[in-house]
Amino acid sequence: MLGRMLGAARLNVQTYEDVEHDSGATMQALLVVILVSIASVVGQIIGASDDGIIWAIVIGVIRGVVSWALWALFTWLIGSTILKTEQTEADWGQLARGTGFAQTPGLFNVLLFIPILGGIIYLIALIWTIVCMVVAVRQSLDYSSTWRAFFVILLALIPVAILNVIVLVLTGGVTDDESSATLINNVLQVFTA
Repeated sequence: MLGRMLGAARLNVQTYEDVEHDSGATMQALLVVILVSIASVVGQIIGASDDGIIWAIVIGVIRGVVSWALWALFTWLIGSTILKTEQTEADWGQLARGTGFAQTPGLFNVLLFIPILGGIIYLIALIWTIVCMVVAVRQSLDYSSTWRAFFVILLALIPVAILNVIVLVLTGGVTDDESSATLINNVLQVFTA
């Protein structure tokens, strides 16, 4: 699994092909998503004296897993219908495995607690994850165009982000005094958690 994570982070096309065709890798992809979710939450709360740390990790993992499953669903639906090519042949599992492993750079989010540097690390991990997602979607949907894969993840982001905002609002994750930057940060975590 670690080799696949490193291959995914290195944008190794063969790694994405391997996980696409290995239905047994779905649980590994789920584990990557869980690890990234934990790393993101831990990175945000290290140093905080909050008694709800365990609860925050549980909620973060649940949100990360649900976002990943929805992300895979929407990339599959959009990529295999709206932006389908003659070569496109995929199922939800293939997208789930590819996009799950594509989240590997999000493990660096455990360093979010470092003043100033944490924000830079987050931005780098976010961009890196987006690039990995593009490669994962391109390979999973058998596209020859990287731009087509980019537009699939861009279109899939819309419903996933809307659903994340709704959940954040309904669960009290967004308050009246919360800044728009924090809200945007929470929505962008769709990529890395």
